[in-house]
Amino acid sequence: MTESTKNYVNGEWVVSETGDTFDVENPANPNEIVSRYQQSNSTDAAVAVSAAAESQDSWKNTPGPERGRILREAGTVLANQKEGLTGLLVSEEGKSYAEAAGEVQRAIDIFHYFAAKAADLGGTVKGSSGKNTTLYTRKVPVGVAALITPWNYPIAIPAWKLAPALAAGNSVVLKPASVAPGLSLKIAKALDEAGLPAGVLNVVTGPGREVGSEFIENESTDAVSFTGSSQVGQTVYDQATDAGKRVQTELGGKNPTVVTGSADPSKAADIVATGGFGTTGQSCTACSRAIVDSAIHDDFVAALIDRAESIDIGPGSDHEMGPQVSANERDSTLEYIDIAVEEGATLAAGGGVPDGTAVANGYFVEPTVFTNVDSEMRIAQEEVFGPVISVIEVDDFDGAIDVANNVQYGLSASVVTESHNEANRFIDEADAGVVKVNQKTTGLELHVPFGGFKRSSSETWREQGDSGLDFYTIEKTVYDSY
Repeated sequence: MTESTKNYVNGEWVVSETGDTFDVENPANPNEIVSRYQQSNSTDAAVAVSAAAESQDSWKNTPGPERGRILREAGTVLANQKEGLTGLLVSEEGKSYAEAAGEVQRAIDIFHYFAAKAADLGGTVKGSSGKNTTLYTRKVPVGVAALITPWNYPIAIPAWKLAPALAAGNSVVLKPASVAPGLSLKIAKALDEAGLPAGVLNVVTGPGREVGSEFIENESTDAVSFTGSSQVGQTVYDQATDAGKRVQTELGGKNPTVVTGSADPSKAADIVATGGFGTTGQSCTACSRAIVDSAIHDDFVAALIDRAESIDIGPGSDHEMGPQVSANERDSTLEYIDIAVEEGATLAAGGGVPDGTAVANGYFVEPTVFTNVDSEMRIAQEEVFGPVISVIEVDDFDGAIDVANNVQYGLSASVVTESHNEANRFIDEADAGVVKVNQKTTGLELHVPFGGFKRSSSETWREQGDSGLDFYTIEKTVYDSY
């Protein structure tokens, strides 16, 4: 029998008030139960918030260098467990081993980065117009931060929310996605081993309607950070703002790569395929639209089809592209493929469930390419969140910019070009929070701001780097006369 993993509340590993648990299966082999977790409810969540609130004063008064020491030690604990963490990520979420190892390393790096930043938090000195007065600012923590994280980056996203929150002196309650919650609890264990005081971090697993809603609406919660779908994110934003909380949401994307007439078709196809099929297309920054100049369209499509058909599909432990995370995600992707065909797009590659013993039982979808896609089709407007790329042919660069911006999202965008003028125009005119030249839409270094425009973000605070710390702090202005 699989032993259930407990919640982490007030420095203790505890079972839920419900007494119920839920299982997480391996998406490459759904008959394999990877782990069992607590099916918590709003009472469990309220207890966690209370523990966080009670620990807040002590933690915020802990010197920044000491908070940093704990974060650094937690990063070291994670580093020592990298192999096991990578295996758990592959088993619960389905990523390829290389992708999972990179994500685990990202989490380690995040903890070490914010460990160093914790010592720098303080404020700035300003010149005063009055004599015998010192004028300065002081940054203080917001208070209790509620973090709600998705399944597609189950260790990196909890890390990039949690590390700056703790570095800034906030106490935290964390609800990971139920599809892959194990890595968040591993982070809690690492912080516990590093000496984090009881109550400063509390991790509760269970449904969003119970745990997440209580975290958001509880009167002791001061800030809410959510990453997930735009539909759920809007609900979270409304709940949090109605309750008077500081809120930050990072949501979906419909990310374009513009391929200009000056681009090398083969190079462009590789950039698009890597951005669209990496992580099985399950990234909010994944390339789902290739907007291609007619001058090189046919050569680009041929190269992209070759790349899609060459991808090795199977369990992430030993294949290039793993499964989708669940039956629901797989079925949603297949439904969008059917919709695209019905709307008149041409299925140029993939489009179904692959054959073979290695993929017989898992939630696999072939890397899929559509051509003859109109920019108003649903496949070109709605987030699919699977390994599907739509190729949209345009006559010129102006048309490409119009198509790129003609969606409700604005998270990441890239251009492949040999023209400095086109590159500079794209940087200026693309409606996206992340803009890249001759690079894939996915991937962002940990010390730069991350966030989107339009329905991709609440457009309040960015995540990562100094911007991430800004969300978790409030600046106080001080006049000190003597």
